[in-house]
Amino acid sequence: MMKGVHFLVTLALLALATSLASAYDPSPLQDFCVAINNTNSAVFVNGKFCKDPAVVTADDFFFPGLNVPGNTENKLGFSVNLVNVDNLPGLNTLGISLARLDFAPYGLNPPHTHPRGTEILVVVEGTLYVGFVTSNPNKLFTKVLNKGDVFVFPIGLIHFQFNIGKTNALAFSGLSSQNPGVITIANAVFGSTPPINPDVLIKAFQVDKKVIDYLQKQF
Repeated sequence: MMKGVHFLVTLALLALATSLASAYDPSPLQDFCVAINNTNSAVFVNGKFCKDPAVVTADDFFFPGLNVPGNTENKLGFSVNLVNVDNLPGLNTLGISLARLDFAPYGLNPPHTHPRGTEILVVVEGTLYVGFVTSNPNKLFTKVLNKGDVFVFPIGLIHFQFNIGKTNALAFSGLSSQNPGVITIANAVFGSTPPINPDVLIKAFQVDKKVIDYLQKQF
């Protein structure tokens, strides 16, 4: 009887480990798989076709330009330059990506989520107020970061970064996916195509229809 119980417990643990392992980008089964759009003589792996290793070059693993500041002359005072598998094909199957984040004074990277990746951020210049919100019951974790400080945003959770300084701020983020994705909350809720039925939003946010109409026009 006890052997049977031990077997069931072991089986359950193995099932759990398997489900956790498959929740992130799968580990590569070769040294690399450079993404390619040409499907002739290619192999489809993890969302992209692999380039023939015989014609892979160093440029497939190279991306220039993260030294160039982004344009923050917009309503948010924020710019992001993401390096993922779409512009650095050598990242394919490697499960990582990188981003440069530029902030004007009081610039904001608004509440958003990365459905496929954890983010780790380091501040290079300036002072950022950052935070994330857990799943229900929605506990908020925040911190003020200065130059050299590091903060992590768990996968899938809503988070933000806000420049609370009077000067520009710069940060770099590493993400645990070759294509982490991004869902900006306000844009998704009020700017989807086609738009969400206003009755749904009125009920969800408990506000007047005029407020919903105004917000949908903004996005």
